[in-house]
Formats: sequence, structure tokens, C-alpha cells
Amino acid sequence: MPQKIRFHLDENVNNAIADGLRRRNIDITTTAQTGLIFSSDEEQLRFAHSQGRVMFTQDSDFLKLHNSGFEHCGVVYCVKGSRSIGEILKGLILIWDVLEAEEIAGMVEYL
Repeated sequence: MPQKIRFHLDENVNNAIADGLRRRNIDITTTAQTGLIFSSDEEQLRFAHSQGRVMFTQDSDFLKLHNSGFEHCGVVYCVKGSRSIGEILKGLILIWDVLEAEEIAGMVEYL
């Protein structure tokens, strides 16, 4: 049975994005909520993977981890300052609407 995407937002993501996703009943966790502030990018990606979560980030270091072969359930990346909060929310909601968790696993989607 297909599974909906669940997101993990790293510490560089504006809290308004987390709030907007929660208002739409999208399952998310944040770095602050999970006690991962000051954790390495590798630790955050391991946590997201262990929970079956797609990482949303504005930190290009996660792209380097992806390119190095680091295992993950998916990464959604947006260059910081390139999109408004509303545009980011629309992009994440669209990904949540059209993709299943299995379809994004190990992939990178760009906003």
C-alpha cells in the first residue's frame, strides 16, 4: 500500500513552514522538536531515514551527502532566499500530493 510522505525539517527552515504544513495535517518533525539542534547533517539525515522521513532543507551540504551515496528517504532542497514561505509551502504540498514515499526515496527534488 502506498505511503504518504512524512517530512523532517532541518534547523535552517523557517518555523512558519512547519506551521503551514501542520495546518494542512502533513506529518512533520523538526530538528528543534527532535532534540537535534547542533547535530551534524549526517546525524539529522540518519534520524530522518530511521523514521522514514524526507528531509526538507535549505542547506546545500545535504546535496553533498546525497552525491556521496549517503542513504536517505529523499531530500527536498530549496536555495535559501530563492522562494517565499508561501512558494515553499506550495512546493512541499505539491510533492506531498503527487508523490508517494517510495517514489522519492534516495532522490533529490528541487524547489
